[in-house]
Amino acid sequence: MTYLPPPAEELRFLDAELRRLDARRAQLLARRAWLVTVLQSAAPGPATPPFGGPAPATAPRPEASAPRVQNVLLVLGGVLLTIAAMAFTLVSWGHLGIAGRAAVLGTVTAAALAAPVPLLRRGLRSTSESVAGLGLALTVLDAYALHEAALADTDGTAYAAVAATVLAGAWAAYGTALGALRLPRPAALAAAQLPLLLTALAADAGPHGISAALLLTATADAAAALLVTSPALRPVRIAAAIGAYGTGGWGLLGALWLSWTAPDPGAAARAAALLLPASAVALTAAWRIAGTALPARTAEPGRTGVTSGTSSTSGTDAPAAAGTPSPALPSFSTQPLTTTLPTATALLGALVLLAALGGVLRVTLPGGWAVPAQLLGALALLAAPRIPRMPEQVRHGVAWASAAVQGLALLWALPLVAVALFGPFGWADRPWSGGPADARAAVTVHAPWLSHSGPALAVLGLLAGALALLVRNATWRRRALAGAAVLAWAAALSVPAALELPYVVGLLLLGLLTVAALALPVLPPTGTVLALVTSVDLAFLALADRTATLAALSALTVLYAAASTRSRLAPVTAPAALAYATALACATGAAAGWQAPHTALLVLVVPAVAVAVAPRLATTARVACEVTGAVAALVAVGLAVTDAPMLALVLSSLGVLAGATATRPDRRAAGYAAAALFALAAWVRLAAWEVTAPEAYTLPVTVPALLVGAWRRRRDPLTGSWPAYGPGLAVTLLPSLAALWRDEGWPRPLLLGSAALLITLLGARHRLRAPLVLGGAVLVLTAVHELAPYLVQFADALPRWVPPALAGLLLLALGATYERRLRDVRRVRDVLGRMS
Repeated sequence: MTYLPPPAEELRFLDAELRRLDARRAQLLARRAWLVTVLQSAAPGPATPPFGGPAPATAPRPEASAPRVQNVLLVLGGVLLTIAAMAFTLVSWGHLGIAGRAAVLGTVTAAALAAPVPLLRRGLRSTSESVAGLGLALTVLDAYALHEAALADTDGTAYAAVAATVLAGAWAAYGTALGALRLPRPAALAAAQLPLLLTALAADAGPHGISAALLLTATADAAAALLVTSPALRPVRIAAAIGAYGTGGWGLLGALWLSWTAPDPGAAARAAALLLPASAVALTAAWRIAGTALPARTAEPGRTGVTSGTSSTSGTDAPAAAGTPSPALPSFSTQPLTTTLPTATALLGALVLLAALGGVLRVTLPGGWAVPAQLLGALALLAAPRIPRMPEQVRHGVAWASAAVQGLALLWALPLVAVALFGPFGWADRPWSGGPADARAAVTVHAPWLSHSGPALAVLGLLAGALALLVRNATWRRRALAGAAVLAWAAALSVPAALELPYVVGLLLLGLLTVAALALPVLPPTGTVLALVTSVDLAFLALADRTATLAALSALTVLYAAASTRSRLAPVTAPAALAYATALACATGAAAGWQAPHTALLVLVVPAVAVAVAPRLATTARVACEVTGAVAALVAVGLAVTDAPMLALVLSSLGVLAGATATRPDRRAAGYAAAALFALAAWVRLAAWEVTAPEAYTLPVTVPALLVGAWRRRRDPLTGSWPAYGPGLAVTLLPSLAALWRDEGWPRPLLLGSAALLITLLGARHRLRAPLVLGGAVLVLTAVHELAPYLVQFADALPRWVPPALAGLLLLALGATYERRLRDVRRVRDVLGRMS
C-alpha cells in the first residue's frame, strides 16, 4: 500500500525539495550569464571557470570598427573640400583674372581627377573614392564657372541641360577608364536624369512634354537596370533602378493628373499616349525581373584593394584578400527580385494601363457609364494571366490590379445602395402620411437621389457575375458565391427606386426579395441576414400608408413564422416573427383608434405565443424567442404605464405567463419573476385605489414569502430561518416600523407590537433565530416609540445633575460585574447560535 506521511512531515519534505531546486536554478543562471558574456566578447575568453563560479569581467567593446571610422573621416574630408571649393568659386572668383581663374580651377580639378590613379595602385581604394568624388564635384563647379565667366548671356536652363549631358558622358568615360572606382558611373547615371527634363523646361514644352521627358528618362533607367548584368556594374544597376522608380513615379503622377483633368477626348488621348508606354515598360520589367534569377554576389575577379566596409585591424588602408566579397554595398539577394518586386511592378503597370483606359472613357461616355466600362476592362484584364509562360509573380500583380479597380468601382456604387437601404427609415417620423408617388420618392424622404443610378446598377451586376463565374477555386468558391449573392441582392434592392416603379410594385418586389433570400441555398447565414435586412426595409417603407403597413407586417409575421419550422433558420426567424407580430399588434391598435393602454392587451398575445412556442424549439432558438417575448412584454408595460388599472392587469397577466414558464424544469428561476410581477400588479392596483398604508403593499408579499419559506424548510430541514423567513418578515415589519415613527395614532403601534410579540414567541418556541431577532427588535423599538413621550416628560422633570449621576452609577455597576456580564453575553450568543 502507498505510504502517506503526516501533513507536517510532508510539508517539511516539500520545503527541502524547493530549496534544492532554487539552488540548482541559481547555478544554471550563473553559468548561462557567463556563456552569454563569452559569446558577446570580441576577444577570446579565459579558461572555463569551475561550474557555478562567477563570470569573468570583460573589457568594453568598441562601438565603431576601424574601417567605419576611416570611411567617416574620408567622407567628411571630401565634403569639407567640396564646400571650400564652392566658397572659392562663389566668393573669390571675381578677384582673379581669366587666366588665374582657369589656372586655379583647371589645376585643382585635374589634380583631383588624376589623384585616384596612384592611390589605386597603392591599394588605397577608399581614399581614391573620396578624392574622385571631390573631382566630380569640381567639374560641376567648373561648369558653373564657365557659365558665369563666358556664357552668362545664354539661357540658364538650356545651358544646365547641355552641361548635365556633358558631365554625364564625361563621368561615365572617367568611370570606365578607372573601372576600380564605384562612384563615377552611378554619378553619371544620376546626372543623366536631368538633360531631358531641363530641355523640356527650356523649350517650354508644357505639362505633356515634361511628363514625357520624365517617362523617357525612366524608360532609359529601366533598360539600364535590366540590361546591365555584370557583377562589376552592380552599383550602376542599383542606381538605375532607383532612377527608374523615382523619375518614373514623378512622370506617372503628372500623366495621371493630365488624364484625370482632361477636358476633351483629344487631351485624354494625349495623356493615354504617355501612360500606355509607361505601362508596357513596367509590365516588361516585371516579366524580366521575375524570369531572371541573378547569381549570388561574388568578388570581382582580379581586383584587390580595400572597400569602404572591409574589416581591418588598423586605421589605415590595407590590401584585401582576393575572393572576399566587399560589404561596401548590401548583398543583392534574388529573393526580393523574384517575389515582391515583380509583383509590385506588374501591379503598377496594370493600374497605369487601366488608368489610361479610364481617362479616355471618362470624357467619351456620358452619365457615369465610364465606370462600368472601366470595370469591364479590369475584368478583361483577368484573362491576361492565362498568357503562356507568364511568371507567377506577374500574374499575381495583374490580378491585384484588377481587384483594386473592382474595389474602387464597388465603392463608387455603394452610395446608391445606401440610399435604397437607409432611405425608408425616414418614414419613422411621418407614419401614415400618405403613399408616395413612386419607389424613388419613397426612399428619398430625407436623402437626395443619385444621378448615376443606372451605371451603379451595372457595376453591381458585373461584380456579382464576375464572382459567380470567374472564381473556380474550391476553397473560395462558396465565399465567392456568397459575395455574388450579396451584390445581386444590393442591385435588386436598388432596382425599384432606380427604375421609378410604382410604390406598391416596389413593396411587392421587396417582399419577393425577402422570400428569395430566405430560400438562398448558398451559405444560409448570408441569406438569412439579407432576408432580415430586406424585411426591415420593407416594414419601414410600408409606414407611408396604413393599409400597406398592416399588410406588410401581417405578411412578414406569417412568412417568418412559417420559416421557423426549419431548424437552421429558427434562431433568427422565430424572434423576427415575434418582433413583427408585436409591431402588427401596435399598428392594429393604432388603426382601430384604441388608446395605448388598451393596445397593450393586444401586445400581450406575443409573450403568450412565445411562452407556448419556446419549449418546442432548439436551445438557441428557444433563448432568442424568450428574449423577444420579454421585449414584447416591456413594450406592453410601456403602453399601459399611463393607466394604473390597465397596468395592473398587464403586470398580473405577465405574472401568469412567467408562472407558466416556471413550470418547465429548466426555467424554475422564472418563478421569482412571476412573484415580482404579481407583487407589482398588486401594488399598482392599490395605488390606483389611493391606498397609502404600507401594510397593504407588504402583506401580499409577506404571506406568499412565508409560505414559500415554510415549504422550503419542509423539503430541506437544513435550511436556516434567515433565508426561509427573514425576507418575508422584513418586508412587512421594517416598512411598518418606519411608518410607526411618523404615525401619531394608536392602532398601528398596537397591531405592530402584537404581531412582533407573536413572532418573537413563535421564534422562541420553535428556536428560530430570524423570527426571534426581528420580532424582538421590532417589539423593543415599538415599546420605545410608545414610551418616548413619557420619557421626555420624565427627563424634563429631573434636575440636570441626575442623568450624569445615573450614567456614572451604571458604569460602576458594569465595571463591578464585568466578567459576569461578558459570560451572560456569550451565553446569549451561544443560545442564538444554536437556533436555526
